[in-house]
Amino acid sequence: MYLHVVMLQLSDAADERFHDRVQGYCQRILSECDGVSAYAFRRNEASRSDGLTHAVVAAFGDSPAHDRYQVSPAHQEMKAYMADFIERLVVFDGEIPTLA
Repeated sequence: MYLHVVMLQLSDAADERFHDRVQGYCQRILSECDGVSAYAFRRNEASRSDGLTHAVVAAFGDSPAHDRYQVSPAHQEMKAYMADFIERLVVFDGEIPTLA
């Protein structure tokens, strides 16, 4: 399984309308992007978050599925919309073991 985690520090401008629209993009990605096993935008509940308030967490069947997602129209539109609301981000991409 290939994991993609984007930790975000959002600006104060990220209101309810912003969150609703991002959730809509998440639904599009789940329905339009082949190879996406799981996809969510959630508030970070960690007490050690260092100001990273939210995350996009995605799981893919393999690295090529992640590559296809990266260039998909839904992902490109989501990134463009979110850009003005992001103050900081940190990304993890990598293979993780799964139980057979």
